[in-house]
Amino acid sequence: MSTPDSSRGAPTILIVGAGRGLGHALAEQFFARDWNVIGTVRPGSSRTRLHDLAETAGGRVEIETLDINEPPQITALRDRLAGRALDILFVNAGITTAEEHVTIGEVTTEEFTRVMVTNALSPMRVIESLQDLVPATGLIGAMSSGQGSIGNNETGMREVYRGSKAALNMFMRSFAARQPDPPRTMLVMAPGWIRTDLGGPDAPFTIEETIPRLVDVMLAQKGTPGLRFLDRFGRPVPW
Repeated sequence: MSTPDSSRGAPTILIVGAGRGLGHALAEQFFARDWNVIGTVRPGSSRTRLHDLAETAGGRVEIETLDINEPPQITALRDRLAGRALDILFVNAGITTAEEHVTIGEVTTEEFTRVMVTNALSPMRVIESLQDLVPATGLIGAMSSGQGSIGNNETGMREVYRGSKAALNMFMRSFAARQPDPPRTMLVMAPGWIRTDLGGPDAPFTIEETIPRLVDVMLAQKGTPGLRFLDRFGRPVPW
């Protein structure tokens, strides 16, 4: 895949899951800060806001298709990006459960598998497959959640979602433990409860007041070796 002339010399981020919500907002923010953006949307998706951004971006926003739950598609994306350097690889894709009050003893096996595969296994497959495209000075990250904090869980609820994000955090720690010394910058981010299709209308925070801070943290952390679990203010979140 060729790099447009207008984007040469600018850093590049790949955002997996950028068609809407937080992923699209991240794409907008990085584009506004003079980054090249590669964003993924699901195959067969209708036109997204990322398509609108790409149309006016002068070649600095590229769209790739990916269903993260389909390993052959991850491999195909890796092949298409061969030879590219990603200054940041960030996996945003994720889902929640339909009923927040369903306990772990009540959830169906099908629903448990759906959430755990999408939120924990598939993001790590993407990271493991694409990590070699990220240089030693780059950043690898994933969108976690404060609800994935074991130490902060005092209320229960959304138990399968919580478990999937805690699993993602654990898998990222395992991934970090296998890194050469000094390791790259790695982040799992807890953005807060935000009004999106995933977060719902009752969430207290808007995308506009959250995502710029999240990007500030990511850029401030870039170049700092090791894995951190941080909120949108850059504060450590208990594992």
